[in-house]
Amino acid sequence: MGVVTESLLEACRAYLGTRTGSPSFFHSPSDVCDVTSAIYYAHDKLDDFINVVNIHLQPLFMQIRKGRSEDDGRIYYALVNLAETEITKMASDYTENELELFRKTMDLIIISESGFASSTNILNLADQLKTKKMKKKEAEQVLQNLVQDKWLSERDGEYTLHTRCIMEMEQYILSNYEELAKKCNICHSLAIQSQLCETCGIAMHLPCAGKYFSAQTEPHCPHCNEFWPHEIPEINRPDSQFTSSAPRERRGALPSRTRRH
Repeated sequence: MGVVTESLLEACRAYLGTRTGSPSFFHSPSDVCDVTSAIYYAHDKLDDFINVVNIHLQPLFMQIRKGRSEDDGRIYYALVNLAETEITKMASDYTENELELFRKTMDLIIISESGFASSTNILNLADQLKTKKMKKKEAEQVLQNLVQDKWLSERDGEYTLHTRCIMEMEQYILSNYEELAKKCNICHSLAIQSQLCETCGIAMHLPCAGKYFSAQTEPHCPHCNEFWPHEIPEINRPDSQFTSSAPRERRGALPSRTRRH
């Protein structure tokens, strides 16, 4: 292992306070900059710099991945262990029946029209697990742990996949839900919360749709050019990122969270 590679990985681990091999979550580009401050790079070429870092991490089967929040469009980075398969990464932290509950929760989220699953529907699965049935209070605790570990996000009693989960399990989801999973037509990343074109079926993240349509009074699909009937999210751009707020209302527009048809 080279000195740069070893120092870089140890800096990442020390900064994040994680154990060896544990996937880690960077919350902003500045976090990556902080842990790699000992190595020279051009700040305005962060993506190029991360590509160089990943070359050094490759022998360790580690990689820094870049992702974008489906809620507000903010950029995140994750330090991922490539030596493990997606679901098995969680095996050391969760029991077999807890992982089964997570898989079933993922099923509900991905097949839903909104990209969310209600807590009621998830808890109803607790006594249907094949590995070992679970009491609802136990299932509630598992959901809390999944949120705390950033595999799930919770909003008003509904759950969706956290940015970390999407980043680390994108290939798993695309492979196992190939008829349902879609990539955003704009950023080309997996889209869980999205809007779909009613004509050609392409998907767009809400922040991506808000940014793409921000200057259009009559938005049209970027793929087939048909009218885009959904409400367009309002986009603010603090610090070169963008944050979704209330959708921009248009007469006859469909709800912005419409995802599948």
